[in-house]
Amino acid sequence: MSDRAPEQLALVGDIGGTNARYGLVDLSVEKPEILDAHGYLTSDYPRSLDSVAAYLERVGLKRPPHLAVIAVAGPIVDGAIRFTNLDWELSETGLVDMGFDDARLLNDYAALALAAPLLEAGDTHQIGGPAIVSNQKTIAVLGPGTGFGVSALGRDGTGHAAMATEGGHVAFAPVDEVEIEILRILMRKYGRVSTERILSGPGLCDLHDALCQIDGNGAPHRDPAEITRRAVEGDASALRTVNRFCAILGSVAGDLALAFGAQGGVYIGGGIAPRMLDILDASPFRERFEDKGRFRGYLEAIPVKVILRPYATLLGAAHAPRLLALG
Repeated sequence: MSDRAPEQLALVGDIGGTNARYGLVDLSVEKPEILDAHGYLTSDYPRSLDSVAAYLERVGLKRPPHLAVIAVAGPIVDGAIRFTNLDWELSETGLVDMGFDDARLLNDYAALALAAPLLEAGDTHQIGGPAIVSNQKTIAVLGPGTGFGVSALGRDGTGHAAMATEGGHVAFAPVDEVEIEILRILMRKYGRVSTERILSGPGLCDLHDALCQIDGNGAPHRDPAEITRRAVEGDASALRTVNRFCAILGSVAGDLALAFGAQGGVYIGGGIAPRMLDILDASPFRERFEDKGRFRGYLEAIPVKVILRPYATLLGAAHAPRLLALG
């Protein structure tokens, strides 16, 4: 990559609560692709720009490329972000001061929404709904990871626009007696309980602890990866938790499909869902997704797809209209 001139290149990034991922895009080609993608643990770096510098050193660039477009997990205010689930800050000004000619931040799930229509068959795993829908309909994108991301790609046949939202922080809505008790337990801990308090890595642990309290069955675990692994291996207590997690995810996904009018499909991103595909398929996810009373038929016609492609958010950043226009 070091043989390309910096003015031909853009750095694309995706910074979440746990991982920072970067790649390069050659702006001189008609259809940009992600080159030299690599990820870093955010816990290994005191500042966001330190991780950027580590990547540039890795790919052998003597100076930063022309442009940086970085997708970030949290609200962007005046070209800057203080991350919701990470003790980092980042700004477009800071990136320019680092040596980029220009820089843009965009919401990570807005970038993922831009990537969704570009995904191919092997990039996703479908859970119910028709195989083919109109490519002119709005799609919703959501996903549990360190937090819970939500966005949509509005499409009306004449154009499209990615919507940056903080929909993961809407209030959790229980649908049965068990979930009402889960809400009570988490209210004692947090006060207000958002969807992210359950549908995230830390939320999976809180959900497991709450179910252990309710059922008096199973030992609390503080590692979401351990809960997921135990569930995949057939541990009854962990499987109970993961099935409930999937059920709640189905309800939330269905609510968001209604809220956005996502007749073009719902896409699930984040790092958790791909690790539990078999459980997700067999869980109440799809039933809860469709269980919307008079709008069951509306939801039955909407496919849900889990995103499997690595670095999909970088793909969205690379194809963001602002990146191509600036290039």
